[in-house]
Amino acid sequence: MILIREQDVVKHLPMDEAVRVVREAMLALGRGTAANQPRRRLHMETGAVLHSLAGAYGGYFGTKVYSTHPQHGAHFALLLYEAATGKPVALFEANRLGQIRTGAATGVATDLLAARDASIVCVIGSGFQARTQLEAVACVRKLSDVRVWSRHTDGREAFARGEAKRLGLPVRAVASAREAVEGAGIVITATYAKEPVFEFGWLAEGAHVNLIGSNNPMRREGPKELIDAAGVIAVDSIEQARLESGDLLLAWSDADWATPRLRELGAMVRDGYERGAPRATVFKSNGLGVQDVAAGAYVYERVTQRGGGTGFEFLYS
Repeated sequence: MILIREQDVVKHLPMDEAVRVVREAMLALGRGTAANQPRRRLHMETGAVLHSLAGAYGGYFGTKVYSTHPQHGAHFALLLYEAATGKPVALFEANRLGQIRTGAATGVATDLLAARDASIVCVIGSGFQARTQLEAVACVRKLSDVRVWSRHTDGREAFARGEAKRLGLPVRAVASAREAVEGAGIVITATYAKEPVFEFGWLAEGAHVNLIGSNNPMRREGPKELIDAAGVIAVDSIEQARLESGDLLLAWSDADWATPRLRELGAMVRDGYERGAPRATVFKSNGLGVQDVAAGAYVYERVTQRGGGTGFEFLYS
């Protein structure tokens, strides 16, 4: 079993390939040829939390395990196994893997749900996840204007400068969330907010919104009016959404979950989607173990094809 470090992941998993890999994994999930196990959490008295999520795709299965602590950050690892034998084949440093696959899922959803000519993007949040969110959207739409807003002026201005240079896009920091949202055909929220970060009335007609910041049942980024009005609300997994999608749990009663507006991303990839003219569309992202496994398998195969990772080997009898 080899150790695959963060630099290997970045080298071998460019965003355009990540979008393709995640799309194929979601298609397999929609067809019933892949499997996903929702996230589970173990809470410690110290404030630390252990999270685990698992999946199976193609010739592999695996589990991602990570810890979080409010004062000490997060630490991610992925264990990948060969399905035919059960043999462990790789241990990943998985912080960047999760960042890339989360962006890629948004790329898949945006390609399905956003208007084909959508070119103006709003990004609310300027942290770690926001970068790959924008990168993935840029893989599926030709962007003419990107506005970013976050609470801290220095953070949003640094994000705008850095992403404009890295992606070759017209990215600019703006002074308010409203200025970022108004007129945008695609809205991305990537924050730690507990309450909505924009108002429904600011949204352009037909806007597509990616809500990706929270997998906590008591936090939300989008207003209830958006959830009520959206023509389609896509989620990675309804089972997982019912456990941790605060944007839906805080807006809906139990009966609301039966709405045909709620669709799983894998089923939409499988069946296609005729957009029509909705007031808005939503992708509520939580992140799935099967996405980690698919992305990890892709990296593993490329690392081993090119002579191994930068880490060391473990020996098993």
